[in-house]
Amino acid sequence: MRAIVVDRPGPDCSLRLGEAPNPQPGPGQVLIKVTAAGVNRADLLQARGQYPPPPGASDLLGLEVSGVIEQVASQSDTAWRVGDQVCALLPGGGYGEYAVAEAAHLLPRPANLPLPDAAALPEAACTVWSNLLEGGFTPASTLLVHGGAGGIGTMAVALAAAMGATVYATAGAPERVAAVERLGAARGIDYKQADFAQVVMEATGGRGVDVILDVVGAKYLEPNLACLAVGGHLMVIGLMGGAKAEVNLAKMLARRQTLAVTNLRNRTAADKAAIVDQVHRDVWPLVESGRLPLAIGTRMPMVEAAQAHELMRRGQVTGKILLTW
Repeated sequence: MRAIVVDRPGPDCSLRLGEAPNPQPGPGQVLIKVTAAGVNRADLLQARGQYPPPPGASDLLGLEVSGVIEQVASQSDTAWRVGDQVCALLPGGGYGEYAVAEAAHLLPRPANLPLPDAAALPEAACTVWSNLLEGGFTPASTLLVHGGAGGIGTMAVALAAAMGATVYATAGAPERVAAVERLGAARGIDYKQADFAQVVMEATGGRGVDVILDVVGAKYLEPNLACLAVGGHLMVIGLMGGAKAEVNLAKMLARRQTLAVTNLRNRTAADKAAIVDQVHRDVWPLVESGRLPLAIGTRMPMVEAAQAHELMRRGQVTGKILLTW
């Protein structure tokens, strides 16, 4: 099959359209003819040799796809059938013409979305919703989202706002700040121009926010804790600003704050299946009703994967980047 191949994985990597063996579904799996794949920062890290796939996963890039089921393994006990239009959460392999997915990690194409656009949902929705739940989020919560204009960030802003929460979001340019406010953020904060912690504390009357969803990591640890409310949860899901920082546990203890560092890709298949079920139950109705707007920044042919990665690296796209066949 055709697939995007990474030459020289590492800082000087290059992506090109090449060939890879056709994947074969095993017990409990299905084969998907891929229509589109979502681009995630994990793909950029893997191409640079910094984020290897889990054991047994495809070494191709791509953590989410949409497409049509081509084959269901004979041993699979599943209600999915050949011809079903789906999107899927993957541990890897999405940048190929075909991809293998666990049947338990599939979601139906939302009735109101074209099939390619459904590829924007699995990774973002599962990452955001699982972390919000683990962070004690409720519709009455206040939430701070970092990287609010990215693929994960736009999902977090739109989903929390659709549920009635008060959302603050950081972004790095006036037009990106405006974009997160259009998605439902009560306040977009240009982190290049303002101290986000100070803005949040002023906006909340000194209380702080209940949950922070952070893709930055070490660089933001201290200001995050400074604007996290008593009993609040800081959910770190990315390390764009470094992996090592000091923390004053006494201050966290006094304010009963919780710090969690999570990822989705390396969870067990059973854990992912449970998250997919939660997303189907709680998030899909919002998508299909139109209450949850989907921010797709651009759609590009699969052959332009290298250009898509560069756009993400430079932060030049608001919302999700999709690669289509």
